[in-house]
Amino acid sequence: MIITDTLLAQRHAEGNPVRIGVIGPGFMARGMMNHIRNTMTGMTVSAVYARDVAKARESLAYAGYAADEIVDGESVQAVEKAVEGGLVAVTDNYEDLTAANGLDAIVDCSGSVEFGAHVALSTIANGKHLILMNAEVDATIGSILAKKAQSAGIVYTGIDGDQPGVEMNLVRFVRGLGVTPLLAGNIKGLQDRFRNPTTQEGFAKQWGQNVHMVTSFADGTKVSIEQALVANAAGFSVHENGCLGRDFEGHVDELTTEYDVEELIAMGGAVDYVVKAKPGPGVFVLGTHPDPKQQHFLSYYKLGTGPLYSFYTPYHLCHFEVPTTVARAVLLGDATIAPLPDGPRVEVVTVAKKELRAGDTLDGIGGYSYFGECRPAAVQRSAGLLPVGLAEGVVVNRDIAVDEVISYADVTLPEGRLADQLRAEQDALFNPGKA
Repeated sequence: MIITDTLLAQRHAEGNPVRIGVIGPGFMARGMMNHIRNTMTGMTVSAVYARDVAKARESLAYAGYAADEIVDGESVQAVEKAVEGGLVAVTDNYEDLTAANGLDAIVDCSGSVEFGAHVALSTIANGKHLILMNAEVDATIGSILAKKAQSAGIVYTGIDGDQPGVEMNLVRFVRGLGVTPLLAGNIKGLQDRFRNPTTQEGFAKQWGQNVHMVTSFADGTKVSIEQALVANAAGFSVHENGCLGRDFEGHVDELTTEYDVEELIAMGGAVDYVVKAKPGPGVFVLGTHPDPKQQHFLSYYKLGTGPLYSFYTPYHLCHFEVPTTVARAVLLGDATIAPLPDGPRVEVVTVAKKELRAGDTLDGIGGYSYFGECRPAAVQRSAGLLPVGLAEGVVVNRDIAVDEVISYADVTLPEGRLADQLRAEQDALFNPGKA
């Protein structure tokens, strides 16, 4: 979206930068704030929420903010005063941040489904654009949140830079060529569903990341969440037992012969991921063109003879590209990636990572208890399978074997969770009679 640089330059010249509030000053948020502070034009971080404001101050200092530029936002009015004065407010009350006038958008970097649900509703109620670095909440209750955001006249979007947003950018590009995308793919370097926080501790420490997030990368949960988001935004499906997830050590261009075109057409397009393919860690789209004349030109442009043609982006730059999403939302009203308005096509369900016993309480995503896998939404609904975003804190009511998919009937949900309420609302809206 090259146009955003011109629009941001204009906001800078007018002395009216796009002002954002950040929820959660973790690894990616820290990099994003550093990027905005030191290399972006026409955008500024104006408020940061953290359970411990000392961590917010630490991340802002990392990004180059001086101590006298950071103030306590102990109330909505204090946050507003900081925004108006060009300072950065830090607060341990997210509602003071989402309610404050002067902020254009809220960027949720929390990674929590339950907390993210509260942040989303508060952001929508206060009329601010919602930018999600929280893919987990999006995959679990994104359809109902997107509908509420649309009703409120705000943009609800995932981000450029993370694989789903990069894939959706590529899907839109391919469609603009007149090519029909039939497969959106993600390239992984590692896939081992039995990885856990113990095995991933060293890597997490090396890069200063949350060990549970790192584990979710390795055990396949995160890629499943990512591909579900793409399916739900592009209108694609997934194979009945989930992404194929094959090892493939060649170039993604060679994948054009690895899929059944007629099957992909019958599915209405599909999502998948491959392990070890090149160029990693990128994304790819495979598509067809119906016009023999254009097929001739695609061959001339070295894209092969079809029927599938390969398009790819060889990287995803995470926090570097998030400001582009913010600019698209605030300045153009354009979502990078958001669920289609008629409900989910693909869900991420919960699969036992180890033997579970009746009475066990499940830990969080990227833990020891379970991993997530894609399933067609119709399969999840008909079997009553437990969405992975709702698995944390549930109590198992029967013994469950390794690799067994867990259903709602197998567990007792914690009482009073907003995420469960929103999920029930989503199911009732898009699947009446099935909720």
